[in-house]
Amino acid sequence: MSILAGIKPERVFYYFEKICQIPHGSGNTKQISDYLVDFSKAHNLSYIQDGSNNVIIRKAASSGYEDAGGVILQGHCDMVCEKKAGSAHDFEKDPLQLEVDGDFISAKDTTLGGDDGIAVAYMLAILEDDTLVHPALECVITTDEEIGLLGANALDASVLKGRRLINLDSEEEGSIWVSCAGGMTANCTIPVTRSKVEGICLEVMIDGLSGGHSGAEIDKNRANSNLLMGRFLYGLGQCVPYALKSAEGGQKDNAIPRLSKALVVVEEEDMEAVISHASQLELKLKKEFKNTDDGIRLTVNKKDTGEFYVLSPVSREKLTFFLMNVANGIQKMSGSIAGLVETSCNLGIFSMPSDEESMFASLSVRSSVGSAKKALGDRICYLTEFLGGDYSVKGDYPAWEYRENSPLRDRMVKVYEEMYRKEPEVVAIHAGLECGLFYDRLDQLDCVSIGPDMKDIHTSEEKLSISSTASVYKYLLKVLAELK
Repeated sequence: MSILAGIKPERVFYYFEKICQIPHGSGNTKQISDYLVDFSKAHNLSYIQDGSNNVIIRKAASSGYEDAGGVILQGHCDMVCEKKAGSAHDFEKDPLQLEVDGDFISAKDTTLGGDDGIAVAYMLAILEDDTLVHPALECVITTDEEIGLLGANALDASVLKGRRLINLDSEEEGSIWVSCAGGMTANCTIPVTRSKVEGICLEVMIDGLSGGHSGAEIDKNRANSNLLMGRFLYGLGQCVPYALKSAEGGQKDNAIPRLSKALVVVEEEDMEAVISHASQLELKLKKEFKNTDDGIRLTVNKKDTGEFYVLSPVSREKLTFFLMNVANGIQKMSGSIAGLVETSCNLGIFSMPSDEESMFASLSVRSSVGSAKKALGDRICYLTEFLGGDYSVKGDYPAWEYRENSPLRDRMVKVYEEMYRKEPEVVAIHAGLECGLFYDRLDQLDCVSIGPDMKDIHTSEEKLSISSTASVYKYLLKVLAELK
């Protein structure tokens, strides 16, 4: 039975629920891409599906709009796959279990994928409705946005005819986004050596953090569990001798990690000292991150006694040195736009399994200044290579620069004022959007980004506002009708 049945606008939520029934995590988009192709065929719409599973669906202009310039509607169909500890949800095959609580839709124990499934739902509802008036539409639905804008980067943008683009990947009603940072994913691999030791193996876990989007929430003073684990390990070394068997934390480079674990090996007489160190550090962290990560926890549990393969002392020091010194968080605020983060970094993934001979880190690097982005990447590269590792970059995308003369922005501001009797916020953001890639490739492109209210995207607490979804849809339809 449909849990969203009867919620208006019904067709938007009908398609959103359909999308939620199809696994569509980043890197797993063939099924959702084929669904979009089947939709196009069923509605006699022309389409292009490329090798990266991107889909472009075209709809002719309404009567009277034939001479209006075409409009590109754009969003991505992949979602961040995060779930609560202990959840058995399989993102490769299970549909999301939707829940409705008052004005908000969420998914049981997992991310919802409102970012950016709601954009796809908006587009499908518009494409199927022949009562609407609008210019010629090109609905561009990209893939793998959440892991470096890979789909948009692979898309042949030369096939697009429109020069006005409305991106539907923002999360704040009443805001018209007009600029964003560029970014890249920095990957670091550092070799380690191992030896055998005897002792008691303890699992150290840091959890209960707020997490969040590494662009939108990087300025919220939220703790990064990977960095905290580095701090724990460094402090532990000042207290007792220990060996390190494994360490890991985070699942996505662009999500602030909320949980990190490590297996340490100590002598039996030092076990209480480890527990005491964790307890003392927890108290300090609760004070440091008051009101942002009040639920933070450090726990220590005995796992086993025996002989273990652990990092050599030099490799352990390399790992700790990396976690204590790698760039993370805000690096620079904008000198031109008040309150805007210019450059930042997020250590989203850190992994050194007990059976591996290397440690791996993946970081989301963002900046609205290209040279600053490169300089931050160089800094991470230097640290990695200094420790004997290898550095590589993927998903490098340009910033979306502010356009002084934007008729589309001005028209959308005017429509908003007429509909709601107040001015919208026109803002530049630090999070990355695909607008930068399209802006870089399509000459004279005029673009903006809008979207409904969402909370805690990229986390298992993600929520989508029902009323805001309806309001933004009404606004979008009015904008299209005005672009004659």
